[in-house]
Amino acid sequence: MYIDNQESLEAFVERARSSSVLAIDTEFLREKTYYARLCLLQLATDEEVAIVDPFAVDDLHVLVPLLSDPGIVKLFHAGGQDLEILYREVGMLPEPIFDTQVAAALLGHTQQIGYGALVHSICGVNLKKVDSYTDWSRRPLSESQLDYAADDVAYLPGIYREMCAMLDERGRRDWLAPDFAELSDPARYEADPRQRFRRLKRVSSLSRRQLSAAREVAAWREEQAARRDVPRKWVITDEQIVEACKREARTIDELFMVRGMREKLPTRDARAVAALVARGLDAPQDEWPVLDRASKSEPNVDAQLDLMEAVVRLRARENGIALQTLASRDDLARLARGYRDDVDVLRGWRRSMVGEELLELLAGRLALRLDGAELRVEPVA
Repeated sequence: MYIDNQESLEAFVERARSSSVLAIDTEFLREKTYYARLCLLQLATDEEVAIVDPFAVDDLHVLVPLLSDPGIVKLFHAGGQDLEILYREVGMLPEPIFDTQVAAALLGHTQQIGYGALVHSICGVNLKKVDSYTDWSRRPLSESQLDYAADDVAYLPGIYREMCAMLDERGRRDWLAPDFAELSDPARYEADPRQRFRRLKRVSSLSRRQLSAAREVAAWREEQAARRDVPRKWVITDEQIVEACKREARTIDELFMVRGMREKLPTRDARAVAALVARGLDAPQDEWPVLDRASKSEPNVDAQLDLMEAVVRLRARENGIALQTLASRDDLARLARGYRDDVDVLRGWRRSMVGEELLELLAGRLALRLDGAELRVEPVA
């Protein structure tokens, strides 16, 4: 069903209130804006699929009763961006939710499995992907576009029930609660502009003092891009920020030595950026930021990595989960170097399955030994 008026949307909402599930997907564009522009909203219950045209309906807030109903499980696949868009469009995040990509990792699939691959694996259906890279803002939409959009939600209710049966059989459904709670946390979608510098390309080439300047400039760019609703790189690029801070450009003339900066910034903005560079450079040393990264001065952790990988490989095999899905080598290296925040293996079900055990291993409270061909992990006497 194609919904292009408010009355039809409200009628669908009323019908969907009797459903136990609501599958959700979005199509959007972001090439020319800071915020994703919602172009299509796909919804599905067990009974019907609705393709909602957000350009034609008056108010998407009528969805709030569905999104907040605790008796309706909202289904997504790799739903991070969909949830971000819903949060911006209706001002709230749905609960409870179930993300089939997240759940698939607990059922032996590769991490970040695509929707098409999951549909084929569970439903035996090969989806056509001819419209995966299309301009969803153009109207009218073609029949093939509408079919593609409908397919993105049509199989989710069936996949959800199949997955729940498999998870219950393994006693793992509750393991997903922390992951889903994190996806529904508004803080996840309210980024701090002053942390944006950490994601700049080539930011690792800067000293801590220069990082202080990059933090100021990247935060300014974030606020400008959001206010003007344009892509960040239309204000200034990552490379230009890093180069300006590396040059320690305190004046407009020094700033304009960076390639393309003169064309990007009007004089007023250039003056503001140069002042921000200076402010960051002159900040007290105890306020300089630190990148969460390995430095050349950090000790070699190859021995710890070898032991941890052996444990992760053992637990992955026992639980029928891909090694990289349980813990990547980068994750283990961060753990070995003492990092505890933003380490995936210390979150949710991964922490229960192997994360706590790895912490005990690093603390010297566990030992590994061979029992014939079998690896044993035992407490240190």
